Amino acid sequence: MGQRALRGYICLLCCSFLSTARGGPQALSFQPSTLYQYHYALAMQLGPVPGLSPSGGWLRAQAVVRVHQLHKDPNGDELLQVQIQDLKAQQEPEDAGASPMDIALSQEVQAELQQPVFISWSRGKVKALYGDEAESALIANLKRGVVSLLQLQAHAGTTVEEDASGSCQVTYAVSSDSIVKMKDLLSCTKLKMGYTSVNKMFGIQWQPSSRSLYVVKDSVLQSVLAEESHMLSLVLRSTTSIKISSRQELKLVSSTPGPAAAAEQSLENLLAGMEGQHQPLAIASLPFRRSCTHCPSLRAYLKTFDSRQAKMDVSKAATTWQFQRFIQMLRGAKKRDVLQLLKRAPEEMLPFVVEAAVAAQSVPNLAALSDFLDFSKEPRSLLETFLYAAAFSPRPSKELLRLVLDKLDGKQMASEVWDTGMVALGSLVSKLCQQQLCGLQEVEHGVETILAGLRSAEKEHEAVTHLLALGNVRLPSTIPTLLDHAEQGPTAVAAAAISALRQFPAQHISSQVKRAMRRIFHEKKKSYEKTCRLAAAEILLDNTPLPMDVINILLAAHQLGTEAATFLLLKVQSSLHADHHPARKIMNDIMRDPRINNYNHFSIAGISSSFSGPLTATKELLSTFGLDLLFLEGGFLRKSVSDFSLLSHDWRLRAAQVTIEAQGMESMLGENTLEGEEGPELMAGMSAIFFDVQLRPIVFFQGYTDLMAKVLLSSGEPTSVVKGNLLLMDHHQVIPLQSGLQAVVKLQGGLGLDISANVDVNIWEQELKTSVNSRGSLTIDFQAELDSPFLQTTLRSQTEAESLIHFDTILRFSSSPVLMCLQLREEQMPYREIFTISTSAGNQSSTIRKGRQGTMPAREFALHQANSKMCHLLLTAEEGA
Repeated sequence: MGQRALRGYICLLCCSFLSTARGGPQALSFQPSTLYQYHYALAMQLGPVPGLSPSGGWLRAQAVVRVHQLHKDPNGDELLQVQIQDLKAQQEPEDAGASPMDIALSQEVQAELQQPVFISWSRGKVKALYGDEAESALIANLKRGVVSLLQLQAHAGTTVEEDASGSCQVTYAVSSDSIVKMKDLLSCTKLKMGYTSVNKMFGIQWQPSSRSLYVVKDSVLQSVLAEESHMLSLVLRSTTSIKISSRQELKLVSSTPGPAAAAEQSLENLLAGMEGQHQPLAIASLPFRRSCTHCPSLRAYLKTFDSRQAKMDVSKAATTWQFQRFIQMLRGAKKRDVLQLLKRAPEEMLPFVVEAAVAAQSVPNLAALSDFLDFSKEPRSLLETFLYAAAFSPRPSKELLRLVLDKLDGKQMASEVWDTGMVALGSLVSKLCQQQLCGLQEVEHGVETILAGLRSAEKEHEAVTHLLALGNVRLPSTIPTLLDHAEQGPTAVAAAAISALRQFPAQHISSQVKRAMRRIFHEKKKSYEKTCRLAAAEILLDNTPLPMDVINILLAAHQLGTEAATFLLLKVQSSLHADHHPARKIMNDIMRDPRINNYNHFSIAGISSSFSGPLTATKELLSTFGLDLLFLEGGFLRKSVSDFSLLSHDWRLRAAQVTIEAQGMESMLGENTLEGEEGPELMAGMSAIFFDVQLRPIVFFQGYTDLMAKVLLSSGEPTSVVKGNLLLMDHHQVIPLQSGLQAVVKLQGGLGLDISANVDVNIWEQELKTSVNSRGSLTIDFQAELDSPFLQTTLRSQTEAESLIHFDTILRFSSSPVLMCLQLREEQMPYREIFTISTSAGNQSSTIRKGRQGTMPAREFALHQANSKMCHLLLTAEEGA
C-alpha cells in the first residue's frame, strides 16, 4: 500500500444546529423528535520509505450513521443515541487503473457495528459515553471515532478535551461562519501503552499535528474537515520513516421527524430501558493487541530444539536477526520453558540465550535466569556475558537491577566477575534514573553497594573499578566522593576518578569541580602524574570554560615538558576546527590575542598528537573519530585514546572509546631514571567505553616476568574485549487516531559485536604493535501496524549492514626519535534493505515486497599528514626487510 505514508480518510456526514451571535456560532443543540442521518466514509493508506516502497492502494468504507436525541434536561444536557448502519468496505488495488475490490464483512462484525452507543452531550461537549464493554475493542474504538467529531465548542479559547485521541489540549478560533480547532497531540494523556529506549538517539522522532475546520451557515453545522498527521522516523536515519495522515469530513445528509424524546426521567432509567448492556465507557480509545497466528512459541521451539553445537558468528547479520526473533519468542514464554531452554542449550549457545533472555525484559525470563545462574559455579565468561547484557539493556527494569544485586550480594566469585558486576551495576542505576526511577529502593541499594565497595577497597585496582562504576552511575551526589579521590588518591586512583568525572554531562561540571581540576592541573596542593594533569585540563576545556582557564592552561603548557605541552596545544587547536565543540567560540576569541597565539607558544616540536575529525555526516547524524597520542620525553608511547562518537539532535553518544596505556617501556632498553628514583613498573593495559558504558579494564601484562611469560607462551590469539549480541533499539508506541483506529509503531535494532585487541612486543626487533579489530552487524526492524474491524495492514522496513574496522599501531623504538604509524581502515560494508506491505481483509490477504542491496567500498582514513609520512617510512622498511 503506499509510498505517500499511512493516510486515513474519514468522511462523516452529519448535522447540528447552531444559534449565532455577533462574530460566530454560540450554542449547539440537537432538536428533539428529529432523526439525523449521516453518511460515513473511511479511507486509509499505509506507506513508508520514499524511493523503496511500492505505490500504495487505499482502504475505503462507507456507512450510514444515525443520531437521535433521547432526552434533554433543563440545563441543556442531552442524551443522544448514535448508530452505525450498512457499513461497506472496499480496497483499491496497487494498479491505479483497476477497480476497487469489495471486502466481505462477517455477520458478527455487522451486528456489532449496528449496536448503538449513547452520549451525554452538552452544547458541543461529550461529557460521557455509554455502551457495551464486552464489545470488540476495534468496533468500540471506531464508534469512539464517530463520537469524537461531535466534540467542539462555539467560542474561541484553549481548553482540554477528551476524545478518541485521549485527553488533549485544543485551541479554538472562531469567525462568523466557521470554527477552527487545533489539537496539540503531543499534550495528549492516555493509558500508558508501550515503551522506548533510554537513549533517545536509538528511538523515534514523532511529529504529529491536528487541525479541524467546522463550517457553519444559518446556525447549522454544514461540514467539518479534520486533518491529522503523524510523521515518525528513526532519530539516526530520517529516511526510514512513516507518515500517518487522517482526513475526516462531516456533512449533513438529512434531518427527518423521528421518535419522540422520552418524558422526564433519570439517565439511569433511560439507559436501563434500552436493549442491551450500557455501561460508562472511556471516551479515549482503548489499546488493541493483534493476535499473532504464525508467531513461533518457545514451547514449540523446544520440541524441535537440537542440542548439537550451534555455530554462531555474532558479527554476521543472520545471527543478529536470529537474536531479535529469539527475543520476541522469549517475551511470550513462561518461566519453566525458559529454564528448560537454558538447561538444554549447548555450552556454545548459552551466551546467546542468556543475552536474549536479558533483552526480553520479562519477569518470567529474569526469574529463569535467577534460578539458572550460580555465581559461585558458572564459568566466568558466561557470568560476564549476563552482566554486560544487563549493562547494555536499552530500558532496564527494577527487576533486572534486583537480580544483579542479588547475584552480587555476599557471593564468592572471581575478582574479574565482581569488577564487571560493579560497572554493570553503575550502568543499570544510571538508566533507571534516566527513566525517573531514582527513588526506587533497588536504585539506592545499588549506589550504596558501589560506595561501600569503594570504602572497603584494599587494593588499588579495586578502588579503580568502583570509581569507574561511579562514572557509569553519573549521579551528582557522588561528585564529592570522586573529587576527593581525584585530589588525594595515588596516580591510578586519581586517574580513574578524573575519568569518571569526564562521564558527567556539562551541567554537572560545577564551579566546585572546576576549582578541583585547576588545583590538580596547576599542582596547587601536591604533584600529579602528567596524564592526570592533562585529563584535568580537558575537563576544564570541554565544559564551558572560562577565558581565564584557557589562557592559564596555554601559558602553563610549557611547564609540562615537550610531549605533554605538544599534546595539550594540539588539543586546543583541534577544538578550534570542531563545529560541535562547546569552547570553540571562546578559544577563537583568545587566539586573536598575539600574546597567546604566537610562535613561541605553538612551535613546540614533540611527536605527541591530538586529532579529531568527521567520519560521516548526514542531515541528522555526525560521526567523528578522535585520536590522542601521548608520548614520554624519550619517545615511548604512554597513552593512546581512539574515540568514535555520534552526534545527533543535540545528543552525543560515545559509541566506542578504546584507551591503551603503557608504562615502564624505557626500562627494556636499559634507560634509567634519575638517581634515587624508582621507575614505573612495566605494564600495558586497555580500558574501553562502549555506548557510554565503561567496561572493566583489561591488563595485557604487568611486570617484566609477566611480559616474558606471555611472549613465550602466547598462542597469538587476540584478547576479547567484548563479544555478543546487544539490543540497542527497543520501541513500542501506540497511536490512537481521532478516527478511533489505532496505529502501532515498533522498532527493534540489534547489534552483533566482536571486538578484540592484541599487543605484540618484539624485544629483539624493539617493536611494539597493537591491533584493535571491530567486527559487527547492525539490523533494524521498523514496522507499523494498522487495525480496523475490516482490515489489518502491516508496513515493515528491514535494514542490515556488516562492518569490519581495523585500528593498528606500529611503534619502533630502536631509533631516536621513536617511529610510530597508525592505521584506521574499514573493509567493504555490505548492506541490504527489504520493504514489505502485508494486508489482510476478510479471507483475502496479500504481500508486496521490494528491496535493494549494495556494498559500500573499503576505505582507509587519513589521520594527519605527519602520521602518513611516518607510516610510509615504517611500512617501506618492513617491505624491504
